[in-house]
Amino acid sequence: MAEYLASIYGTEKDKVNCSFYFKIGACRHGDRCSRKHVKPTFSQTILCSNVYQNPAHDMNCSMTEEQLQQHFDDFYEDFFIELCKYGEVEEMHVCDNVGDHLIGNVYARFGYEEDAQKAVDNLNQRFYAGRPIYAELSPVTDFREACCRQNENSECTRGGFCNFMHLKQ
Repeated sequence: MAEYLASIYGTEKDKVNCSFYFKIGACRHGDRCSRKHVKPTFSQTILCSNVYQNPAHDMNCSMTEEQLQQHFDDFYEDFFIELCKYGEVEEMHVCDNVGDHLIGNVYARFGYEEDAQKAVDNLNQRFYAGRPIYAELSPVTDFREACCRQNENSECTRGGFCNFMHLKQ
């Protein structure tokens, strides 16, 4: 029985633990989810919720595509440099989704769990663009599982409200 439970942990067959939280580190139901969100006590990956404020999501945005891309590139470089203060960042991803649980989320995977913990501890005392940073350890270990495969092929019908990551490039 224990072997079976271990084999379904974090999958859709697991009726106790939330598979979305396990794969993505976020769930559209939040604290109201009927399944458990098991927060890791150690991880190489951190989640900084709702950090990137995409101007394209503002209905009054008059920026060109080039200006929007430059805005994102500047943010990415700035935040990446900030994260590197805490250790080697192996990868960093920014969500382009518009659902409340994914909008503007930044995920970063460090080389070492200790560096990720140091980043969480320090970032939770910091602000970015005048807003507090909310950082936590994330259960995400494989971003291929977290990303929307249909979006990678430009075939996702859910658009920005998809529950899998649409990465900003």
